[in-house]
Amino acid sequence: MTRPYQHWNVLPHGNLTEVDDGILTVVGRIRMPLVSLPRRMTVVRLSDSRLVLWSAIALDEKGMATVEAFGRPAFLIVPNDHHRLDAKPWKDRYPQLQVVAPEGSRAKVEEIVPVDTTAPHFGDARVRFVTVPGTHHREAALIVHTSNGTTLVLNDLVGNIRGASGMEGWLLHLAGFAGNVAQIPRVVKLALVREANALRDELLRWAELDSLRRILVSHGEPIEANPRQTLRDLADSLA
Repeated sequence: MTRPYQHWNVLPHGNLTEVDDGILTVVGRIRMPLVSLPRRMTVVRLSDSRLVLWSAIALDEKGMATVEAFGRPAFLIVPNDHHRLDAKPWKDRYPQLQVVAPEGSRAKVEEIVPVDTTAPHFGDARVRFVTVPGTHHREAALIVHTSNGTTLVLNDLVGNIRGASGMEGWLLHLAGFAGNVAQIPRVVKLALVREANALRDELLRWAELDSLRRILVSHGEPIEANPRQTLRDLADSLA
């Protein structure tokens, strides 16, 4: 696994795009052993223009100017202890950031940067932090409501990499991050899923969100075609 960075280290990434009112996302790439893995950062603007940064990655100065024009960085969510890579450089750049991590990942994250809370209060009822049941308190999710519908922001729990090919694609398929459908990666099941029934119940609860419009995942494409059925299918895979 790549060691967390101590300084601002810009790796290849795309442009920030607005997927809904008050939600930006950007995809970069990180070189892991044997594969180049896409990774997604999501930025959510609260009602008072403060920003919630999910799985933050270091952007070039053009990207950072876009972030700062969007709002004021206030919360840095490290959604599990595998997503610590850029946490310290972000905290160094914005000392006022409140660092958030799920309780089960807190100790590992604090090896890199102090964690302020495992239960953040955003001051905006439209945005809710969730510690995902069944993951031994190690994995987080974010539920964001806008006038257009609901966005569910997930981390490693679901992989949805499409079009991967060659040896790298084969390895990503083998791990379960890539394929023709969204899936809970095999390596994630082994590392994070401790109580499959509890996780299954949570997936089914999310599937009952009538307003659900999309699922954003850290590794792969957004899920916008019938996201509620996708959640049901993922729950069935745990049965």
